[in-house]
Amino acid sequence: MNLFQRWFAQPGAVRRWALVSLIANVVIIVTGGAVRLTESGLGCAEWPKCTEQSLVATPEMGVHGAIEFGNRLLGGIVVALAVAALLAAWKRAPRRTSLVKLALWVVLLAVSQAVIGGISVWTGLNSWIVGLHFVVSMVILVLALALYLRSGEPDGPARPLVPHAVALLGRAVVSAAAVVILLGVVVTGSGPHAGDEDTPRNGLDPELMSQLHADGVWLLIGLSVALVFTLHAVKASESARRAAHVLVAVELLQGLIGYVQYYTDLPEVLVGMHMLGASLLWISVIAVVFALRRRVPAESREPQRIVVDPGPEAPTSPVPVDTEAAAER
Repeated sequence: MNLFQRWFAQPGAVRRWALVSLIANVVIIVTGGAVRLTESGLGCAEWPKCTEQSLVATPEMGVHGAIEFGNRLLGGIVVALAVAALLAAWKRAPRRTSLVKLALWVVLLAVSQAVIGGISVWTGLNSWIVGLHFVVSMVILVLALALYLRSGEPDGPARPLVPHAVALLGRAVVSAAAVVILLGVVVTGSGPHAGDEDTPRNGLDPELMSQLHADGVWLLIGLSVALVFTLHAVKASESARRAAHVLVAVELLQGLIGYVQYYTDLPEVLVGMHMLGASLLWISVIAVVFALRRRVPAESREPQRIVVDPGPEAPTSPVPVDTEAAAER
């Protein structure tokens, strides 16, 4: 067995590469935040080159150039890991189209992140483009997590494990979490830590945006606590209840960090922890959705012969039919 087969064609290879890809995407969210928090967003003032003359950071560019170029290198590693997961999905035997599609989307969006990052540099770190950069990262987390979880399941249809009303409550939790994350992006674009000291903000009132963001957080926590009690009431599976418990714990910790950073004038360390918390919160939300259903093995598509017992009184020979009378009718 050669090295390629050992890494990409072994049972469980898709799941392992998907997990590594998921972790790498969380890491680059945090390091991307570090670029912004250290005002290194324009450490490499050009794209795809670092300067007009150099592809890489030079000693003259100092620590800001090193931080920004290091994050670009990490972006390349993230793309490489996504490609590795795609290769594993392609080499899997039997190949599952659903896994290949998920892995391909992770690759495409990871590549698009490099383009969005370049546009953010060209626009002088426009806050809306930087916010889009973060939102796409959240989408990648969904796909990478789905690839990881789906690779450990059969490829049949999804069957709900809870009543429909409980599933709707789970979707409400996802919607609330999405709104909270989007409002967090807007808050970030209205406040300090723009990535460069000369970068303008989005012009929105940071106090108002922070209040709306906090309101969304409390709504999310309320819905999540309601989901926990509901899952216990309907005697949902242990995995579903555990996922909901983890989600509430992450939300409470994230909320605590958010309030502390707000009342301490947004220290860089806490802001970075808040970005990590946002990633973990989003992963926890999606994990709850997956825990509320399970997939069953796909049914065989081979045609089956259905044998019907005619019964003891059925005629043993065909019944004659008057075709002329039938035609007249």
